[in-house]
Amino acid sequence: MYTDKTIVCKDCGQEFTFTAGEQEFYAERGYNEPQRCKSCRMAKKNNMQQNNEEGAEKTRHPAVCAECGKDCEVPFIPRGDKPVYCSDCFRKIKENKE
Repeated sequence: MYTDKTIVCKDCGQEFTFTAGEQEFYAERGYNEPQRCKSCRMAKKNNMQQNNEEGAEKTRHPAVCAECGKDCEVPFIPRGDKPVYCSDCFRKIKENKE
């Protein structure tokens, strides 16, 4: 049984609560407990994304969208066993699922 736990953020030093529900979620997925509060995790994530955007361009691979049939480029090598979508169709499909 999990109980709420208070953790001190390693970046800003503020205390934050690691709830019982969050602990269960992390344990189910084999994640380590967080070391940063939510705002510091978000700041770190945004910083990493900015560094990736400023760094080398990611390799793009040609594909044909399974939805609209347009030629497109994707950031992974299509294997052929799953459909590949252009960014417009992918966004529409993702929005419809939510």
